[in-house]
Amino acid sequence: MLEMRAGRVPALREKGLTMTFANKILRAVVLGTVAFAGVNGFAPASLVPAMAATEVAAVVNKVAITSGDVARRMAFMKLRRETGNLAPKAKQELIDEQLKRQEIARVGMSVSTDDVDAAFGRFAASNKLSVQQMTEILEKSGVGVEHFKNYMAVQMSWPRLVNARYGRNKMSNQEVVTKMLQSKEKPVTTEYYLKQVIFVVPPAKRAAIGAKRKAEADASRAKFPGCDQAMDFARNYLDVSIRDLGRVMKPEMPPEWAPLVDAAQGNTTASRVTDRGVEYLAICNKRQVNDDLAAEAVFKAEDIGKVKQDGDPNSDKYLAELKAKAQIIEH
Repeated sequence: MLEMRAGRVPALREKGLTMTFANKILRAVVLGTVAFAGVNGFAPASLVPAMAATEVAAVVNKVAITSGDVARRMAFMKLRRETGNLAPKAKQELIDEQLKRQEIARVGMSVSTDDVDAAFGRFAASNKLSVQQMTEILEKSGVGVEHFKNYMAVQMSWPRLVNARYGRNKMSNQEVVTKMLQSKEKPVTTEYYLKQVIFVVPPAKRAAIGAKRKAEADASRAKFPGCDQAMDFARNYLDVSIRDLGRVMKPEMPPEWAPLVDAAQGNTTASRVTDRGVEYLAICNKRQVNDDLAAEAVFKAEDIGKVKQDGDPNSDKYLAELKAKAQIIEH
């Protein structure tokens, strides 16, 4: 799991932007399709606030936010082409982010370090940069890679937490019918039946056996006999569990799995490292459907996309609750 230490506040990114930075980050993290506006447009190092003596700028539930964190966030805001008095805005962003980070850690819903590293790589590639080039740009701009990746971790984890807290209410039959009438026809999507294969790695043993388990999981994919024999297959290995995920519509696919399912060759996806260990999905069945459940999934995904663009009231509500209970001291 990506470590979210006190005072390590997220920030992120580079060059001149033509859409809001938050939207580009979300697209880069989930889809890997973001492009920077222009290499020559990012803020030069001379615009980055000097990070001199480190002082405490705020304390959030006994966790310090330093002047260095604020300086990095101000550098980040300059990359977003924000102007004006950035210091108070930067501090407030970091306070909100620290509250989110603490809540994510409390409920154990942070994405893994591998997830963040993979998203960082996709983000660089989508902008026609190598990871090294991306790293150099972030360091020269005063944002820093660690700051950037910590920001990504919160951006990737927080929506999961909000959805888990408030859920995604099923659309009523009438709402589905209304949407179908508006679209003139039922949308078509892909339906999957999935099982999750987990090569368990206890956190205490991750450093010692993580690489070995990853190699073992990768090698096992070629031997996977199919979903009907999944339990018998698991018995051939030590500490392997099988979870039946059932029917999953493509629009409902978790963003961390969607690219792997799309790229799957045969009946398993590539593996990924998670907090539980090393996992991959077994694709039991796949077909095109256009029934009411498929229509609901498609329409719901469209609505969620609008929420991401316009802002999620549940996210604002959740954050307000955290603020009301928090001990926040600003200096």
